Amino acid sequence: MFRTLGGGDLPANQTNATHPHTATELCDTGGRLYADALRSGRIARRDVEPAPCLIEFALLYPDPDDPDWLRPVPPAVALAQRLNPIEREIAENRRRSVQLSEAFEPFMALSAQTTANTHSISVLEGSDRINAALDLATTQCQSKVLTVQPSNRFSERTVLQGLDRDKALVERDVRIQTLYQHTVRFNFGQLAYVSRLTNGKVEYRTIDELVERLIICDETVAFIPTRDDQQVALELRHPGLVRYLIKVFEFMWNRAVPLTAGAPYKTAPDGITDIQHSIAKLLVEGHVDEAIARRLGMNVRTCRAHIAKLATALGSGSRAQLGFLIARSGILNPDS
Repeated sequence: MFRTLGGGDLPANQTNATHPHTATELCDTGGRLYADALRSGRIARRDVEPAPCLIEFALLYPDPDDPDWLRPVPPAVALAQRLNPIEREIAENRRRSVQLSEAFEPFMALSAQTTANTHSISVLEGSDRINAALDLATTQCQSKVLTVQPSNRFSERTVLQGLDRDKALVERDVRIQTLYQHTVRFNFGQLAYVSRLTNGKVEYRTIDELVERLIICDETVAFIPTRDDQQVALELRHPGLVRYLIKVFEFMWNRAVPLTAGAPYKTAPDGITDIQHSIAKLLVEGHVDEAIARRLGMNVRTCRAHIAKLATALGSGSRAQLGFLIARSGILNPDS
């Protein structure tokens, strides 16, 4: 036991509460007294009362010839006493790290194969982030852009953004193939847009119905929306997914009509137009007016006007009867 500055007793294994610290942060008083003890070979016990840490850290030990004096432990010995447990812990951790490395070694090659696909599907939230990703993808595009553009999704802002993007692609001699619905042929604003990009590398075709928007750059990245408000989209960079979407696009493209060709709509001998045939098919499949209008690229009011004409042509008095008459009439039979 020894005395502290406050006069109370403090066990040798505790630090003076007035200046607690570790051995790596020896206090100024302790460092000065330890140096004095090393120079003189010993130090009076009463002189080290201001620095009880010297005994706590075993830097001093009682003089066997005189209990009122303390002798210093050589620094090399004191350092070795503190390093030994640390080095043992380091050696143990190193042994464990080797064991962990050996345990995971068989899986490292597998991990290297999948690292490239970690971000193969990214969720883009908000029009700003979506447009930033589209701008980056089109800037990096080298050969072709394939797009499916439902013609009822245009706003002035999206048209302007698309025009800027497409102009930059045309200037770099990138091929552009765009699919619209047939109804775009009556959208003068969109036709004006198309006329501004007349180029041998730019092709437009129309088809009777489209499900959703799609943009593919080279064979590298594709974008598809996940919500009707177009505020969330998926950026797809998985090679298999992109190749699959390219095949889907090519399937629709080969069945579409060039925009420069004559109007695809005609009236059959039964008095039902092609677009009414398309509406009839979707009605039989159970789609509501809003869904039919979206897939055919028209507004709901126009869609309902066509439904009314279809009902008149078939002599239907109700919506339920119309579906029955469509099925019975055989107008959906390609050979009819």
